[in-house]
Amino acid sequence: MPKRVLFLCTHNSARSQMAEALLRHLSDGRFGVFSAGTRPTIVHPMTVAIMQEIGIDMSGQRSKDVALYVQESFDYLITVCDQAQEECPIFPGARRQFHWSIPDPAEAIGDEATRLAAFRRARDDVEARIREFIAGAEP
Repeated sequence: MPKRVLFLCTHNSARSQMAEALLRHLSDGRFGVFSAGTRPTIVHPMTVAIMQEIGIDMSGQRSKDVALYVQESFDYLITVCDQAQEECPIFPGARRQFHWSIPDPAEAIGDEATRLAAFRRARDDVEARIREFIAGAEP
């Protein structure tokens, strides 16, 4: 049975969505992957665009409320923003919890190129952390 991982962020629109898609893509089914937000909105269009650049189609992903998962068991709960870590509900079923402080690309100010660059930086940061996580996760 694959290890279950929940990525948690505030809006479930960028970083947690990237993490969900990247872990699913890079782990060859080794993990059951989910993401949610403490105040979900929509998947940011720039998130979809920068993930498509690396060959990952996120068009089917949607933002989900963390309340959907509070009663479920997870092997890993990973918060990817500081605010979500502070607001994170208690997950008694989470075996291990981690926090990755990744700046929110949706808060980038400037023209489209500047904002896309912020999303790419977040994606690359998330991807590096996902690769480390896969290498170090328990089988």
